Formats: sequence, structure tokens, C-alpha cells
Amino acid sequence: RNNRLKRLMELRAPDIIIRNEKRMLQEAVDALFDNGRRGRVITGANKRPLKSLADMLKGKQGRFRQNLLGKRVDYSGRSVIVVGPELKLHQCGLPKKMALELFKPFIYSRLEAKGLSSTVKQAKKLVEKERPEVWDILDEVIREHPVLLNRAPTLHRLGIQAFEPMLIEGKAIQLHPLVCSAFNADFDGDQMAVHVPLSLEAQLEARVLMMSTNNVLSPANGAPIIVPSQDMVLGLYYTTMQREGMKGEGMVFADIEEVEHALAAGEVHLHAKVQGRILQIDENGNEVVKRYET
Repeated sequence: RNNRLKRLMELRAPDIIIRNEKRMLQEAVDALFDNGRRGRVITGANKRPLKSLADMLKGKQGRFRQNLLGKRVDYSGRSVIVVGPELKLHQCGLPKKMALELFKPFIYSRLEAKGLSSTVKQAKKLVEKERPEVWDILDEVIREHPVLLNRAPTLHRLGIQAFEPMLIEGKAIQLHPLVCSAFNADFDGDQMAVHVPLSLEAQLEARVLMMSTNNVLSPANGAPIIVPSQDMVLGLYYTTMQREGMKGEGMVFADIEEVEHALAAGEVHLHAKVQGRILQIDENGNEVVKRYET
């Protein structure tokens, strides 16, 4: 259009034609910068709006948010979270298939070190076939190797924390219920990302600074962020409740273990009043056995 305008001006075309040509040139430049900003959207042959420079930059799929502010990274995974009430505070449940994919390089090197494969190609075949020895090695690899769990949006530093992975069946990540408030997570379909710290320094840093057991207090105000809520409060209330005339009332036990055995055997009810000896430490640091009624 620019060349056409130049040619028309050289030919001394009428004013109205030149004005129309200038308007069309301006529209083309406007559409190049931001299509649809000024009036009509210019479409291509397939009736789709043409992509302008502004469209390439803006929005979630634009250059800034897609490639500069956040990138896809290796050694990471993503899955739905479910509750893991039997986990310890510093643990998370990691699906076996997911762990196998995330820790592949470590598995390859361990397979070679143990003499189970002589080349990386052989190691790859063993992992693809999911041989029993591969699962044993995966167990060794993930032991003492923390992983980072992140829930978007990461609004404060507790939005990304380190956990020791426990291998589980299924495809969902298990999360300890007490760390939910830090992540602002619930189990209605939330997803979380897993990242593997590779170097020893990164692993050490994750363990010392980012472990969930080291993040009990909120960085904002120092108030405890790991507090029992909902079903945990109900469970604590139920287990410590006392009722008259229950089975095993008045029994005397030598220590806590005896109480546990009696409960497991059904000899005593959870709510029965019993007496037991509990080992404690006094002000001078000496061990003393005290008798309690509960």
C-alpha cells in the first residue's frame, strides 16, 4: 500500500484517491500494531482475525506471561491432591509412576553403579519395562531426597514447601492435612506441582529452609499456621472423651504400650476411665514414673 501511494502521488492522482489510499495505509499499520483497536477487525482468508504485535505480547499465552515470567521446567510434575491422614508432617505421597519419571537420571546412574546395566540405553530399557529391581532402586533414590510442592498462586513463601516423598499407588499426590492452610489448599480438585532439587546444595537448602516441619509459624505475624481444624479437632475430642460404665473401667496399666495392646485386643473401650503409669522427666532432668487416671 505504501508503494501504491507513492506511485499515485508520482502520477499526480486526484486528492480524493490519495486521501483514501492514506487512510487504508493507516488502517494497515494500525492492524499490524493492534488489530481491532480502531474499529473493524481485519480478517484473513479463513475469516479469522489476523494476529497483531500486541496480541503476541498480551494475555496468558503472550510472550511475557508464557515465556518470560514463567517457563516450563524439567524434573517437574503436576497432579490433583488428595488428603493423606496417615502421613507424617514432613511427608507427601508421590505416585509411583510420577516418581519413576521425575527421578529417571538418578535411577540410571544407580543402575549402572550397581552393575545392573552397562549403558544408559540398557538402563532406559529396564526402566521402561518397570522391572522389580527398578522399583527397589527408586525406593533407595527417593529416600532422604526431598521434593518441592507448590500450589499456584504462590502468594507467600509458604506456598512452596519441601517434603520427603513416600511412594503410593494411584495418580494423585497425597498431602498432609495440617499443611493445607499454608498452601490455602483444599481437596475439591486443587492441583499442585512437584519439583525435584537436583544438586546436593539444593537438597540441603530444601531440607534446612523449606521443610514443612521448619515452617510452623506464619512469616507475616509469627502466629502458628499449622493448627488442627475441622475433622482433626473432632477426632481429638472423640479420642479423649470419658464415659461412665464403659468396658474396662478401673483397669490399671503398667505403661502406655499396655494400654495400646488392650485397645487393639478390644479389652478396654476408648472412652473408659483407666489408670496408668507414665514415664516423665522432672525439673532436675531425672526420669520419674507418675500414676495418672484418665
